[in-house]
Amino acid sequence: MREAIAHAGPTDRVPPFRFSAVSRVSLADTDLGAVAYYGRYAHHLDRAAIAYRRHLGIPALGPEGHLFVVRSLAVEYRASARFDDEVEAFVRVSELSRVSHTFEARLERVGEDGAEHLADARLVIVGVAAYGGRPSRVPATLREAVTAFEGLAGGAA
Repeated sequence: MREAIAHAGPTDRVPPFRFSAVSRVSLADTDLGAVAYYGRYAHHLDRAAIAYRRHLGIPALGPEGHLFVVRSLAVEYRASARFDDEVEAFVRVSELSRVSHTFEARLERVGEDGAEHLADARLVIVGVAAYGGRPSRVPATLREAVTAFEGLAGGAA
């Protein structure tokens, strides 16, 4: 059985992204023609965002008192992924606000002939004190870890 994430870590291959994670399109991600269903691209983005957080020492679901919930997700599709493709999701936090952080992403198919640009995405994550609760401030430890890794100045790159 293949792992959800083949590998993840820092990269300098596709600036301005500094982190990427490779995952594989599973059969459950596809339609009868073995083409990845558009809604499943979010799974590759989510896997990369969680790997990014773990790399920075941030709890996957959020630090205590600042649980992560998705506020918005926008995806611009460029090409179709297919069953068993390896998809590399390049992610970065492009903005830190008082209660949220914004991921930008680029998804590419990994192939022997190089990479193919599959999609671009923007994901806004809000922290809440408890699920169903009010927004909470981004903890200093999260802000410091992301700022140091991304080189953010003033909360935006």
